[in-house]
Amino acid sequence: MTYRRLFARLVPAVAALLLTTTVAAAETPARTGPAENPIVTDIYTADPATLVVDGTAYVFTGRDEAAPGQQAFVMREWHAFSSRSPSNDPAAWQHHGAVLSLDTFAWAGANAWASEVVQGPDGRFYWFVSVDGRTDGGWMNIGVAVADHPLGPYRDALGGPLISDATPGSSALNIDPTVFLDDGEVYLYWGSYWEPRAVRLQDSMTALDGAVFEPAGLTGFWEAPWLFERGGVYYLAYASNSGADCVTDSAYACIRYATAGSPAGPWTHRGVVLGQVSSTTNHPAIMEFGDRWHMVYHTAGAPGGGNFRRSVAIDDLFFNPDGTMRKVVQTP
Repeated sequence: MTYRRLFARLVPAVAALLLTTTVAAAETPARTGPAENPIVTDIYTADPATLVVDGTAYVFTGRDEAAPGQQAFVMREWHAFSSRSPSNDPAAWQHHGAVLSLDTFAWAGANAWASEVVQGPDGRFYWFVSVDGRTDGGWMNIGVAVADHPLGPYRDALGGPLISDATPGSSALNIDPTVFLDDGEVYLYWGSYWEPRAVRLQDSMTALDGAVFEPAGLTGFWEAPWLFERGGVYYLAYASNSGADCVTDSAYACIRYATAGSPAGPWTHRGVVLGQVSSTTNHPAIMEFGDRWHMVYHTAGAPGGGNFRRSVAIDDLFFNPDGTMRKVVQTP
């Protein structure tokens, strides 16, 4: 086993040990007060991804099912929520239940981690997911499901992973896919353990179109990239766990961002757009709806929540006249 792969397997065990003292173990009390974050209160949700189609905003999430005090990610399915007027009021969101699960992928063994849904050139919807394959001898992979509607039904588009440890140039941990279509080109970004990766995809959305490369300029990258465009400028937001402007402890993460003139980079680091949250992990999704921009993320702020019982939140995102992003003010 290479040092790179051994390192990738040792870090989760060490991280889980470090998190032992920070996991909340309380049972869920009754909710009081006015509507506010999180936007989902009946289950724990994490790793949000957003999509806007025909005047409807969708948020796709993983589901945290860890028991109180359990110090491990227990995630087997992805859920979907929709709104015609997105806000941090839970009443604004319709829950469509689990619309994708590990059962969709015959080759998947565990870990329904971060994902993103995008509409392909053919009009269909492609759901890129982080899953642990059971037969490839590796750890995490990126798979793809496809459907004719954002809410499915989805089927496995490949019958195996799109990205795995066997992919030349892959990351130390192949998770957190973000996919962006730009003027006939399709880009996939992903990665963790300080190893961002990117590659162009073919129009089919299920095959690589060129070699994997390491995007330049992503200062402090840890994981969880999110790629979007505004006014001809490309933005890449991502989780970082280093820097006094970012976190109080490297077990936590903030969201930094960088800009570029091309979705392939090179990138210029611009600063922190979302500060440290109450969960150790931090995961951004950014969307424009109408004339407003939103930052969607997760925290441990729900009653009974913790590092493995997270909940999705949403807040307004504002841009300065020069195109830089203001730091998001987190609603409790």
